[in-house]
Amino acid sequence: AARGHFVKAARGSRSSPKLAAVSAMAGRGPIVEVGRLPPSGPYETQDPFLFCVYHYDQYPAGDEKMQAPKVGNGADFNPSQQYRMYHGTRVPGFPQHPHRGFETITATLKGLIDHTDSLGNAGRYGLGDNQWMTAGKGVVHGEMFPLVSSTEGNPLRLFQIWLNLPAKKKMSDPTFVMHWASEIPKVTSEDGLAKATVYAGSLLGATGLPPPPDSYAANPENDVAVWHITLEKGGRFVLPPASLGDQANRSIYFFEGDSLEVAGQKVPEKVRVVLKGGMACDLVNPSATSQSEVLLLQGRPIGEKMVQHGPFVMNTRDEIRQAFMDYQRTQFGGWPWPDDAMVFPRNKGRFALIKGQEYYPPGKDGTNPLIP
Repeated sequence: AARGHFVKAARGSRSSPKLAAVSAMAGRGPIVEVGRLPPSGPYETQDPFLFCVYHYDQYPAGDEKMQAPKVGNGADFNPSQQYRMYHGTRVPGFPQHPHRGFETITATLKGLIDHTDSLGNAGRYGLGDNQWMTAGKGVVHGEMFPLVSSTEGNPLRLFQIWLNLPAKKKMSDPTFVMHWASEIPKVTSEDGLAKATVYAGSLLGATGLPPPPDSYAANPENDVAVWHITLEKGGRFVLPPASLGDQANRSIYFFEGDSLEVAGQKVPEKVRVVLKGGMACDLVNPSATSQSEVLLLQGRPIGEKMVQHGPFVMNTRDEIRQAFMDYQRTQFGGWPWPDDAMVFPRNKGRFALIKGQEYYPPGKDGTNPLIP
């Protein structure tokens, strides 16, 4: 049932919502287009990206099984609520579902995620960690949001980003890497009012941690960049030109805050700004009351025909049909876990289990999951 719900939801979101153009700013300096973000659901993206969604859920304290008070209906995406269950029933999240032909980047800001997959890999991550998974020829995974704290709320903030793979890499072996928060490079302005987290790409001398080996981002010539920029009150940050110049697609998403100036132009709240890759761009938060947050996605377009159906992204309809047949026949290796919506014990700390070996964040021992 979980898989069917996932496929249904994915089909419904495969065409990102169109942005209403704020035409007065288009064409000024580095600004190509400005448009409003949807109130919920995925943001519009440029090649090589397929999908980007920002999750912000104010989960309450969990019960003895790390469950929420309410019961999910299997497809709870209601933006008017304090929190959503998504495809979860009692623990929110996304029970096991398949992918083929692209990559997922799950960059966390708050909260915890329990990962399991059909390769027998697993992990608990969050609090700033980033999990990067190349689905390649096919993997089944689950991403659940256990409410680990039983005495306080369990707020969750994260980005889920899909990065496409070129045809020659779509059938690569699936794998994932875990980037722990303390090891992810960060850049801070001299006055301390602006900070950038470098999940991918290079920024002012800081280079993101290595992605999986078959990732589109593994080749620096593709100039893939994923940066999260926080501007405190009065903060300023200058985006340098992309290494590829205007050959790189570049978008920024103003997703939190009430005030932002882009290249000297004040933009409304909750917008995407498409930028010229070959020009530097000044970001300023003129607010006297609150910080602003921006996500940047950048990369060389793959430029190939793309066919997407639910959780599969290939180059032809025949390849999509083959993906469904392969999944029905092999289950992409089967599901080795006792529960479709697998969560780990409450006292289990952040960890990554890869090819039978368990890893922990630096200085951690696999306990105390809520301690950064």
